[in-house]
Amino acid sequence: MPEIKKITVIGAGTMGNGIAHVAAQAGFDVQLVDVKQEYLDRAKGTIEKNMTRQVEKRNIPEYRMTDALKRIVYTTDMVKAISEADLIVEAVNEDPDLKFKIFKEMDKNAKKDAILASNTSSISVTKMAEATKRPDRVIGMHFMNPVPMMQLVEIVTAQQTSDETCKVIEQLARKMGKTPAMSKDSPGFISNRILMPMINEAILTLSEGVGTKEAIDTVMKLGMGHPMGPLTLADLIGLDVCLSIMNVLFEGFKNEKYKPAPLLVQMVKEGRLGRKNGKGFYDYK
Repeated sequence: MPEIKKITVIGAGTMGNGIAHVAAQAGFDVQLVDVKQEYLDRAKGTIEKNMTRQVEKRNIPEYRMTDALKRIVYTTDMVKAISEADLIVEAVNEDPDLKFKIFKEMDKNAKKDAILASNTSSISVTKMAEATKRPDRVIGMHFMNPVPMMQLVEIVTAQQTSDETCKVIEQLARKMGKTPAMSKDSPGFISNRILMPMINEAILTLSEGVGTKEAIDTVMKLGMGHPMGPLTLADLIGLDVCLSIMNVLFEGFKNEKYKPAPLLVQMVKEGRLGRKNGKGFYDYK
């Protein structure tokens, strides 16, 4: 197995820039890839802002921020970035067709001993592995949002993932300051198989008029000890992402309890996606 020194992250959105952030702080050389320079510029601004906040809160010394920022290269040249990496982490939108397309590109252009990982929150890692000629070196690395703050990495093993690949990624997660939790490849894995039905039930509770959005969130925060209510959390995750994951669960298990709430479907159709565009269950400015 390769010694992981260089990491390429494909997708400079919320999850991708967060993964690049923690990887660089852990001492890895990182290339962050996206299709447009404007996306990369936005990601760079976000990473610099978040690291500056860490310094101001005295979570890290300033020299560590300076060193980490120097380790990140922003590029639109995906093929070159893939070819130079020991580990490639796909972190694009939760779109199966897009992910499978990128995985084929990763497999085609990566070094023979490179590991291919996906930050997918619900899509089958086993199917991704089947799209490559190195299925034993394919694995899921499901980081939590926001990546710099959340300690968990859910490591998802495909049916073909080797024990050696699993050990390397588990050690890597720890080096990034994260706590790994192992999950077999199953719809929604551990995290979203439990979380998303709860969010979906909160949406059904709202649509049936059982309680207001504020009441539902307050009950789960103060009564159940959750750091934020399920509707606020849905807005943070993105309602389109929530819907996508519920569809994966419903299609995977063929069970009515995983059927997306009609209100969730309606809100996504109306373009109310949550914090990412300023309108969800709550309005954001």
